[in-house]
Amino acid sequence: MKRILIPAGGAIVATGLLAAGLAGTAQADPTTAADPMATSAANAKAIAEFWADNNGAALRAATESNVWDKGDVAKLQSKGGYSSDTKPGSTAPIGQEKKTTAKVQNVNMPKTIGKVFFINSKGEKKWCSATSIQSKYRNLVATAGHCVYDTANNTDVMSKWVFVPGYYQGKSPWGIYVGKQAFTHYDFDVYEDYDRDYAFVTVYNGVQLGAGKPVKVTINEYKAAQAKGHVTDVKAHEVSKEEYESAIKDPNKYPYYDTKPGTDPKIVGPDYPGAVVDKKEVTKGAYEAAKAKGTGRGQGFIYGDPIVENVDKATWDAYKGPGDKGSGPDKFGNYYITHYYVQQWFVPGTSTKYYRVDYYVIEGFAKDAGRLGDNVGGQGFAWNQPTGKYVRVFGYPAAPHPDGNKAYTGITPKWCYGKTSSKLQGSAAKKIEEHLALKCAMTEGADGGPWLYKYSNAKRLGYLNGVTSTFNDQDGNGRVDYISSPYFDGETNTVYKAAANVWSGKIV
Repeated sequence: MKRILIPAGGAIVATGLLAAGLAGTAQADPTTAADPMATSAANAKAIAEFWADNNGAALRAATESNVWDKGDVAKLQSKGGYSSDTKPGSTAPIGQEKKTTAKVQNVNMPKTIGKVFFINSKGEKKWCSATSIQSKYRNLVATAGHCVYDTANNTDVMSKWVFVPGYYQGKSPWGIYVGKQAFTHYDFDVYEDYDRDYAFVTVYNGVQLGAGKPVKVTINEYKAAQAKGHVTDVKAHEVSKEEYESAIKDPNKYPYYDTKPGTDPKIVGPDYPGAVVDKKEVTKGAYEAAKAKGTGRGQGFIYGDPIVENVDKATWDAYKGPGDKGSGPDKFGNYYITHYYVQQWFVPGTSTKYYRVDYYVIEGFAKDAGRLGDNVGGQGFAWNQPTGKYVRVFGYPAAPHPDGNKAYTGITPKWCYGKTSSKLQGSAAKKIEEHLALKCAMTEGADGGPWLYKYSNAKRLGYLNGVTSTFNDQDGNGRVDYISSPYFDGETNTVYKAAANVWSGKIV
């Protein structure tokens, strides 16, 4: 069992999450380091809204974690087996505490897996793979340590950290679970030792975000909300001549008042109730003049796209319209007429009526989605297991191979199956000496994904016995062919138990 020891007489230089407080948890317990994430329900709600806003735009914009570059995809070295620090042990998955595992042939993806999303120290939106795991309060997520703590820049925990089980293209079917507290091994937290590249994160109850009541706003607030992708609405109401004449005297009035709704497309546009389009063909010069005054698609066209019509010579000769006939047939003998159109939005029969246009932003609401483990279950946990056992690994690979070939999209989860080996990653930079390896071609994006021992395809449950940490090119052909995980020993179990007994609570 490898431990990093402080040399006699040497000074401790704290780095990472505990640089400001070695007198805290890590000093009292030399194995476990605990670090806060979202420290209040209000803060957690704001984080959930950040990721869910605009139909999950931030979730869709995130890219896979990029801890490993081409130079890090190295060859593994075989070093033999392990000597366990304690006896082997396991904790049953949620719902299987007193049940046996059934054996079936088909492969079913576990409900527990998903993506963790976060903002790194560069301000980039990133994600890793992860899984829900058994815990006292059914609120625990397991992933790689480098998906929680930004080792590349020696900074604090990743900001705006959330877990989205079953994530697919911006959707969060079981809600968004905001991280409350991260538990890592002390050696990873302080010394960035990748032999301890695992983390357990307690999460608040999930939150489902949706559209709520409309709130009336000024036109400037409306435009600002639209620019941010918020849900908005516009409603027109007929008013008296007196209200209209009174309102237009005050330039600070936020509704827009109009006597002829629809005749000014820059203001009303095609969204106005009852509006229709009047389209007519004009000369090229009139079209260009209209285009120069246009306001774009935000409030509707004031010009249409030119239409090129291929005609025969007789039609071309007879055409007397405002369109452009050009100079004659092209070198292939084809005849063309280019038609130019302008458009005007209007509402028939309203020229003597008065209208007020009100602007709204639809406020979002947050609904408690319940505890993570109650919604998707949780994998069991196993430690000090012998090597050479079959495991099934899940994750969302996305990055290209070192040779540039991109085999995965990161949209859907993938899996690998095989026996763990005793190969070790010889990376001095990452301080890796004790990793398990598995023959698997998944690339980055799958990091943090679970290695499940005794996985039941029928129950979609097994025992977490590792998390994907590194990606390796064993035969040197520029393709990832092995992945590796830290070995889960008794100290891993100590970190897990510390996290598994911590309550987190609700956001709303």
